[in-house]
Amino acid sequence: MAPRILLARHGQTAWSLSGKHTGRTDVPLLEEGRQGAKLLGERLQRPPYDGAADVEVRTSPLSRARETCELAGFGDRARHWDALLEWDYGAYEGMTPAEIQAVRPGWLIWRDGVPEGETLAEVRDRADEVVAWARSADRDVLIFAHGHILRSIGARWLGLPLDFAARIRLSPTSLSVLGWAYGEPAVESWNDVGHLAP
Repeated sequence: MAPRILLARHGQTAWSLSGKHTGRTDVPLLEEGRQGAKLLGERLQRPPYDGAADVEVRTSPLSRARETCELAGFGDRARHWDALLEWDYGAYEGMTPAEIQAVRPGWLIWRDGVPEGETLAEVRDRADEVVAWARSADRDVLIFAHGHILRSIGARWLGLPLDFAARIRLSPTSLSVLGWAYGEPAVESWNDVGHLAP
């Protein structure tokens, strides 16, 4: 069977709740985020994942992703990987889109990038590294990371330019699956938060 990537975005933080760009700042999970991570873990124990016993697990080294991974029950199997760090937003770290628009009208990160931070090409190259790793062996992989890098991985899995990621939003504690259809890279599911429903 061709390998798939299971993408888990970290749980809710104060900055994700307020819409602040959270790159390398190590913002902790809120209680809502911790509960969501546990529910995500329960989801992965049920069919069709059945505990994801054979998957290889990696996580961003930032605490909000690591804690989500641990609370979901995969901390003892996960390796930290810098390729899964969130975009370095440079001068826009901690700013909301509205605050950025006030100083740079019409700004779109997927087209314009950020000053003093990571370039579009650098983010694309990291996403490509993750995609190449995921396709390198006959096993599924599960990664715990952040909204923009996971969206970048989604775009690059499909062989599309990085700016396609602008069209595929991700919610905190969501689960997405990238796989195959008729031998071509495909999205099996995206931004699934059914496990968070009451």
